[in-house]
Amino acid sequence: MQKKRLPLGMENFEKLMQEEFYYIDKTDLIIELLRNWAEVTLFTRPRRFGKTLNMSMLKSFFSIHSDQTLFEGLKITEETELCEKYMGKFPVIFISLKGIEALTYEDAFHAAVQTINRAASEVDYLEKSNVLSDADKGLFKELLNSEMSAPAFMGSLLTLSRLLTKHHGMKTVILIDEYDVPLAKAFEHGYYEQMVSLIRGFLGNALKTNDNLQFAVLTGCMRISKESIFTGLNNFKIYSITDKRFHTAFGFTDTEVRELLHYYGQDEYYETVKEWYDGYHFGGIDVYCPWDVINFCSDHLEDAKLSPKNYWANTSGNSVIRHFIESVNEPQMLTRMELERLVNGGMVQKEINQELTYNELYDSIDNLWSTLFMTGYLTQCGEPDGNRYNLVVPNREIRNIITEHILKMFKDKIKNDGETLNAFCEALMNQRVEKVEELFAEYMRRTISIRDTFAQKPTKENFYHGLLLGILGFKEDWSVLSNRESGDGFSDILIQIEDEDIGIVIEVKYAEDGNLEEECQRAMKQIIDTRYVEALKQEGVHTILKYGIACYKKTCKVALETERMIS
Repeated sequence: MQKKRLPLGMENFEKLMQEEFYYIDKTDLIIELLRNWAEVTLFTRPRRFGKTLNMSMLKSFFSIHSDQTLFEGLKITEETELCEKYMGKFPVIFISLKGIEALTYEDAFHAAVQTINRAASEVDYLEKSNVLSDADKGLFKELLNSEMSAPAFMGSLLTLSRLLTKHHGMKTVILIDEYDVPLAKAFEHGYYEQMVSLIRGFLGNALKTNDNLQFAVLTGCMRISKESIFTGLNNFKIYSITDKRFHTAFGFTDTEVRELLHYYGQDEYYETVKEWYDGYHFGGIDVYCPWDVINFCSDHLEDAKLSPKNYWANTSGNSVIRHFIESVNEPQMLTRMELERLVNGGMVQKEINQELTYNELYDSIDNLWSTLFMTGYLTQCGEPDGNRYNLVVPNREIRNIITEHILKMFKDKIKNDGETLNAFCEALMNQRVEKVEELFAEYMRRTISIRDTFAQKPTKENFYHGLLLGILGFKEDWSVLSNRESGDGFSDILIQIEDEDIGIVIEVKYAEDGNLEEECQRAMKQIIDTRYVEALKQEGVHTILKYGIACYKKTCKVALETERMIS
């Protein structure tokens, strides 16, 4: 039997169900939403945790125009009373603010207007309504106007809900996805206050004292201060990553991941998927990032030998983690000890404020910790003590993202250390083993080390490998290659110094038990047995230096063998 397709990047519930993609049933969200009523509900979750697909599902369930057969076999259909009362009963406005991003306020405003234009065009039957007055139809035409004014835009959502309610004789459901994206982009590009004013008016008019509103659901990444956006909203409920209600609605549970892997014959990858993509603690349960799991599964259906990837990093802005790393040892900011503890699988306890505004995110280290927590770079461990949370890195993927930024910061900083860098490279070329050890250890003391039991040995070795590459990158006239195919494998680092007729092969090892000497010898043996020098020999290099470098915490041991070719 042919397997269902994986819903890679699929955010349209109707299309997903009609074309028989694999679907993990999240209709419990509807049941919980209707049983715990709030006129306005906001869900905050990190990027790529299924918010948009869930909102599309809500639209399909409540909309007058939806195909009710889409829900056959799903949990919600077992709730016959709820289905009879709510399914297919309401006009629905579903808009996403994800596309409202631009370098200037003017361009962002134009994108916002287009968002309303599209929402209005989806219900263009209102132009021919025999219920609406000519004045109403004039207001509707204004919603299609790409040149509408800011005041008109602020009232547009309210106007559209009023017209739909009047036409259908039923109150309107409003669904707004990624409500905070315009605010994030505005903060990034310097027009934050203007955008706050626009979004406050847009949402406030539609969600506050709107007699045409059945209920509204919003999603976003951040829980923006109520005072800044949602002033005056009394019937307003927020469910964040710390709330136990709705904790399984976004993200995949362990059971759901096991079932997905089993369906596609990938049971053997369970431990790998868990190590890399699990660990986000929402409310009372650990969940996986859906985007990661689906991408991993898709890639391994095509090539079973592929290594896991950092999928999430490519979809999420990394400005917050950059600010975090760059604040190391700045006054009143992050300490290197705290960063090292986190990367090494440890925990830090911090007070979390979930109601910030975007222009406060980087004001203090406390706000930065809160931002990292809400955006998914850190997660809670155990139960909080009031607003104090035990924070940990959730999984290997996020640990990799953090360490990559650490290495980048290290590389940027060492560029200003030309004299020492040159000394290291000269020692390497001139076979001064003790000096190589001394200078590399000095650089290691300036950054962190990867040594926790959570991280597998290759991860630790890759970190030290990255440090070396950062140092060697100083020599612009050296050809420095990483993981170059040579002989019967891929050498860690291969260097050719053409002017000196010298080639260097470096193999890096991590000494789990602290036995640096033994790991040095293992590295040398690997160089010889795997014939890493072949690529240099083929280039006609006459002097080849073979370095085995073993690292443990912030110490190292260097072994050297020299091979000279006879002309």
